[in-house]
Amino acid sequence: MAEMKDLFQSADWKKEKHVPVIECPEKVKKGEFFLVTVSVGKEIPHPNTTEHHIRWIEVYFAPEGEKFPYQIGRAEFSAHGESAAGPNMSTVYTFPQATISFKTEKRGVILAGSYCNIHGLWQSSQPLEVG
Repeated sequence: MAEMKDLFQSADWKKEKHVPVIECPEKVKKGEFFLVTVSVGKEIPHPNTTEHHIRWIEVYFAPEGEKFPYQIGRAEFSAHGESAAGPNMSTVYTFPQATISFKTEKRGVILAGSYCNIHGLWQSSQPLEVG
């Protein structure tokens, strides 16, 4: 039986279009809000069609020394060209990108996950220093 941890795939986002790309400062000031942007398809565009698209992105923060991560945010993408006229007949498409802001007192790791309706779950991470 598969476990959730075994379902996530990872790769270099510069070579694989499904990997969530985390963009934020490497070091932030203790207790000050900062921006984190996560997108899919930064280097190699991901298709955004009714048949093949990114459904959601989630962002977590795992503070050093704590047992569990905190969910920072989730973005769902609902417009992929579908319409009453049929697949890919709309002019409305979302781009899989989300920007959130949070603050922390501890260093740790920012974790991002995304879901492609054809190729499944993808993950990436980035260390965060706090000073």
